[in-house]
Amino acid sequence: FGHVSVRHPARADRFLLSRARAPERIEADDIMEFTLEGDPVDDRGRKPYLERFIHGALFEARPDVHSVVHNHSPSTIPFGITGKKLQPLLHMCASIGHKVPLWDSHDKFGDTSLLVDSMAMGRDLAKRLGKGRTALMRGHGAVIAGNSIRHAVFISIYLELNAKLQMQAMQMGKIRFLYPGEVDAVIKRTGPYG
Repeated sequence: FGHVSVRHPARADRFLLSRARAPERIEADDIMEFTLEGDPVDDRGRKPYLERFIHGALFEARPDVHSVVHNHSPSTIPFGITGKKLQPLLHMCASIGHKVPLWDSHDKFGDTSLLVDSMAMGRDLAKRLGKGRTALMRGHGAVIAGNSIRHAVFISIYLELNAKLQMQAMQMGKIRFLYPGEVDAVIKRTGPYG
């Protein structure tokens, strides 16, 4: 339920993303090249993901980002609609960063299908992510920025795990989240790959 992209290894002004296809069905020939504006370089009749603008806008805004994941991680959804803040609470979940901001497309774009279907929406989402690693999308899912595909997927997995554990812990009482210095120490120790 999502898609993964990578910055083009030879051209920083391009990225690679599969054509619109179920993730488990993707093959090498499905990989398409895009400009940072989200335009296919040569679509060869393949239909791109509508939300490729998420990827293009993040690569445009963040030269340090080399992979982007957008997903509909089930446990993160409640944090995007309730006002409850998602914060790291397990050492490996420090990879999600200090804060997980919420982007609400309605704030700037009004009533939409909640899909990021333009560069304007992608750029607004990228602005909300800022220099962070993760952001939630109200009623939609999450976006994750990483140094590599492995890094972005690693963060995605721990974002889902953190959300699940946080919901469980909320039922038990007050949560003692990781301190900012602990988050920094874990990120420093684990390096750019999680």
